[in-house]
Amino acid sequence: MAVTRSATTIWKGTLFEGEGKFTTGTGALGEQPVSWPARTEEPGGKTSPEELIAAAHASCLSMAFSGALTRNGTPPEELRVTATATFEKREEGFRITRMLLEVEGQVPGIDEATFQEKAEAAKVGCPVSNALKGNVEIDLTAKLL
Repeated sequence: MAVTRSATTIWKGTLFEGEGKFTTGTGALGEQPVSWPARTEEPGGKTSPEELIAAAHASCLSMAFSGALTRNGTPPEELRVTATATFEKREEGFRITRMLLEVEGQVPGIDEATFQEKAEAAKVGCPVSNALKGNVEIDLTAKLL
């Protein structure tokens, strides 16, 4: 069974002076502003595609990791996942070059080695990681609290 999700952006003006607003199909995020300066300078209360991909990756990894830990018989009390996307200009143009995933977890009954193994497996199995694989360097640090 395939599931689809959508978002729509309306952009007005040039790349550098213009701006857009997007909405998600579910309406969960409300209308959000985006602009080139928000991507490359200070966000000024606006978001960017890179921030949205980071949010998607953090959410995806938290679900994949929670599932892996639960299947291991050690469900997490809490997982805090931060994803940081690096957006930079390269010879071929602007690219997301790196995603740093940082996980802190409160997981009763698990040892450090198993925690690290399940974190790495979650990174590899996360659908967002798979969408980025081969295009973006993905690094993971996981800390058992």
